[in-house]
Amino acid sequence: MLRESWKFKLYLRIFGTSEPEVEEKGDRRVMEIIADSIRGSKWVDDVVILAMDAPHDAAGKLDEDKIEVYVPNRFVGAEVKRHKGLHFGASVHPNRKDALEELQWSKENGAVLVKWLPNIQGIDPSEEKYRDYYLKLVELDLPLLTHVGDEDSFSKTDNELGDPRLLRLPLECGVRIIAAHVASSGERDGVENIEHLLGMMPEFPNLFADISTLTQLNRSKYLRQVLTDERLKGRLMYGTDYPLTNTPLVTALQFALRLTIKQMWDIVRTRNSWDRDVKLKAALGCSGEVFELSRSFLR
Repeated sequence: MLRESWKFKLYLRIFGTSEPEVEEKGDRRVMEIIADSIRGSKWVDDVVILAMDAPHDAAGKLDEDKIEVYVPNRFVGAEVKRHKGLHFGASVHPNRKDALEELQWSKENGAVLVKWLPNIQGIDPSEEKYRDYYLKLVELDLPLLTHVGDEDSFSKTDNELGDPRLLRLPLECGVRIIAAHVASSGERDGVENIEHLLGMMPEFPNLFADISTLTQLNRSKYLRQVLTDERLKGRLMYGTDYPLTNTPLVTALQFALRLTIKQMWDIVRTRNSWDRDVKLKAALGCSGEVFELSRSFLR
């Protein structure tokens, strides 16, 4: 479980809080911090706050032993209504016995997308038994934002479930999918996951991707490729992987060969993390289309 890992306190610190403060003020303290930072941003007006459903086994039972992190829909759905600029990103495990009802509830309560992290939720997107779930997403016009590629932010993961090719079934069902991070980590069958994903783009016009994490030290080598690949034109959107934008993994200084000293100095001195992230990605070549696509995509 993530709470037992050293990463837990680190994540709270980069959110701008601590375990004692959260225990005293409740989980909504994190939401307040995010809302405050958005109000202080010059370039970012709206963000989607992501819930994270717990793992459920094949019988639909909550699998408590495999929970890494659990952020309930009811909590996120209620809290975002208290703050301007925050929007509800639901998370519904497809093994839940009430999965279709939970998708309906999420849509009726303002969800703009559904979030999966298969590597820690134990979801194989290629399972035929999820077909009704996918058709419900299409009916509700809810996009699926799913992690693709390897995952190393949690204490234990199953990276076989990050294979982009597992997304063929939901894509064939018509689900609009956002492949997080453009699958920019790991490989399957001797081919990088990003190449598997890019190879699927011409076949599926309902497949999109976001650039979250692509300025992190461990993924930045893919950024130039992603921004120039014609297969991603019109289907690449802005993302942050907040709060990891508050860590030394994301710094303008690593791009000394691509940015001027003036650009790096301006970005490093920018206090608001959303604005700092926008400035960095813009300086590295992200177009206006990338920054604006998410608003039209999410209606």
